[in-house]
Amino acid sequence: MLEALHKDLVKKVYDKASGYYDWLHHVGTFNLDQKGRKYLVNRIVKNGDLILDAGGGTGTTSILALKESGGQAKSVVLDFSENMLEKAKEKARKNNFEDRITLKVGDMYDIPFPDNYFDVVISTYSTCPLDDPLKAVKEMLRVLKPNGLMGIAHSSQAENGMARKLGNWMERVIWKFPRLSMGCRNIDLLTGINKMNVEIIENKLIGFIPWFFRILVLRKVEN
Repeated sequence: MLEALHKDLVKKVYDKASGYYDWLHHVGTFNLDQKGRKYLVNRIVKNGDLILDAGGGTGTTSILALKESGGQAKSVVLDFSENMLEKAKEKARKNNFEDRITLKVGDMYDIPFPDNYFDVVISTYSTCPLDDPLKAVKEMLRVLKPNGLMGIAHSSQAENGMARKLGNWMERVIWKFPRLSMGCRNIDLLTGINKMNVEIIENKLIGFIPWFFRILVLRKVEN
């Protein structure tokens, strides 16, 4: 796994990229990013849920969740980039979701909400740039209600050896250009998650050479 970019550089990159982030992520992943979002939303979000969209950026996942789940769900978009949240604000207004989406500047390592607060937590491609993604997973679990569902999509290595080698080579090339990589690299969460107080409901790999994403659905086990 590549060493994460410094947090200050990641924030700078995302602040500058806010205007083209959606386009870059969509084109750069051949729409796999949206496929992962929709897969998670359709499996874990239901009408009436209070959702935490952790590292939610421009609010793409929250908008999708509110459209798919019905008229009563609400979402909090948490992100450390004010510029990304400004784009989320624009999207909420265009979709008439201003009363259903709350924007919150914050850190995934220190989520500013109490324990057992959210019905659902979603993290789509927001753990990949973190220097300690498992710490963020633990924090997201903290604010999730017992028996609540968490959905995570993150960059991952291919399972096939040749595809993995090619993907790793491409990753190292793109890594030289932070405005393209956005600080996102292949990570492994499963090893650490297996030691947490969760039930793994789904574990799915989507994608093709050279891009693959791990899709995880977790249930917080009640103590």
